[in-house]
Amino acid sequence: MRRLFYAGALAEEIEITGGDAHHLVRVMRAQSGDEVIVAGGDGRAARMAICGIECDRVHLRRMAYLPQAETRNAEVILIQALLKGEKMDFIVQKAVELGAAALYPIETEHVVVRYDAKKAAAKAVRWQKIADEAAKQCGRQALMPVAAIAPLSALLRNPELFGAPDTAVVFCYEGEREQSLRTRLHGLSVRRVVLIVGAEGGFSPAEAAAIQAVGAQSVSLGRLILRAETAALAAVAVTQYELGNFDL
Repeated sequence: MRRLFYAGALAEEIEITGGDAHHLVRVMRAQSGDEVIVAGGDGRAARMAICGIECDRVHLRRMAYLPQAETRNAEVILIQALLKGEKMDFIVQKAVELGAAALYPIETEHVVVRYDAKKAAAKAVRWQKIADEAAKQCGRQALMPVAAIAPLSALLRNPELFGAPDTAVVFCYEGEREQSLRTRLHGLSVRRVVLIVGAEGGFSPAEAAAIQAVGAQSVSLGRLILRAETAALAAVAVTQYELGNFDL
């Protein structure tokens, strides 16, 4: 059954417009009486039936709420340095599938690709679209927001990500030789884990120092040399496992 996302609370009757409505009407050839799953902005999901179609506007009536998913032990946020080619598209999609709560693309010293303001805005729109489609396909009950591209130095000043007492920040650093990601996460009890992963060339010593200065701890992903996109997904997967977020 197709899954849609709705920004507001799921009232008894709602109206879907835009791309989702177009897809239902023009691609899926939906008709009155057909049912879909809708996840609302209030965190609830419901089975809803189509009760009216007007061009690219679809009216839905709530049939029954779905059981609410259990609260996760902690949410995982990925801060990812920009990668070349279509690697960022891949990371966005897989981060959604692995349950990341949000993704922040950043510019660092060793980033290969550089975007002007117009291109950066277009990329942000593209990545959010990829994230939204992935969320529909994997059955999530909430979308994963993708933030606008920002320099690392600017993001480190974000008080919601750094300095909060209920947040643990770790960054994957090739210079770390003593602490593994698994060791850092073992027994951790927080509301949020922020993961920072670098570009193909990793982080400069100055960047590593700046990240540590805001309370982050460096970790190693093991002895093997991983591609940047592999490192990101490995870090998210290990973190979700250690937090118990993969439990049934």
